[in-house]
Amino acid sequence: MPERLFVTGIGTDVGKTVAAAVLTQALGADYWKPVQAGGLDHTDSDEVRRLVSHPATRFHPERFRFQLPASPHKAAAFENVRINPTDFQLPHTDNHLVVEGAGGLLVPLAPGFLVADLVKHLELDVVVVSRHYLGSINHTLLTLEFLRQRGIPVRGLVFNGAPELYTEEAILEAFPLPILLRLQPESELNADTVARYAAQTELAVMS
Repeated sequence: MPERLFVTGIGTDVGKTVAAAVLTQALGADYWKPVQAGGLDHTDSDEVRRLVSHPATRFHPERFRFQLPASPHKAAAFENVRINPTDFQLPHTDNHLVVEGAGGLLVPLAPGFLVADLVKHLELDVVVVSRHYLGSINHTLLTLEFLRQRGIPVRGLVFNGAPELYTEEAILEAFPLPILLRLQPESELNADTVARYAAQTELAVMS
C-alpha cells in the first residue's frame, strides 16, 4: 500500500518543508501542500520542487493560496474566503503521497477547523518534525499527546538541528516512536543534500 503521510511540526519554522522534501525524495512520492498562506513568490511547493530530484514525483497544486503571511484562518478572512473540511480531498494518485501542513496541529484553518481536523478528515498518518531548542521537549510531547488523544496515528519523528541526546531520550521515553530522519545544520541546502538524507532515512530502507 502506498504511504500517505502528513508532515507537521511542533511549531513554525521547525523544518517541515525540508523534512517533507527528504521524505518525498526517499519514497519517490508525490507532494501536496493543501494551504499556502503568504510567500506566493516562492511557495513551499516551489521549494520542495527545487529540492526533490526523483523522477516519479508529481507536485499537486494547493487547494488554497493566500497573499497574507499569517495563520490560514486570518489569511483566508482577508480575502473573504471561508475554508471548510469539504473543500479538501486527497489528490488522485497511485503513488506515495507526502502532505505538508501549515504551522502546527492547532493552527486554525477556519473557526472551529484546525490543522488536526484536516489530518483526521484526510485519514493520514503523521510525521512530527521537532527542532532542537530550549522548550522543544515540552512542545514535542504536547504535540504527540494531542495526537494520541485524537486517535491520529504517528508514523515517526524527524529531529532537526545539532544532536541533543538528552532531548531525544526524554521524548522517546514518553513516546517510543521510530526516528525517520535527523536533519543537521547545513551550509547549503540543495537537491544533492536532500538526496543524501533521503538515502539515510528509515523510509528509504522500508519502501
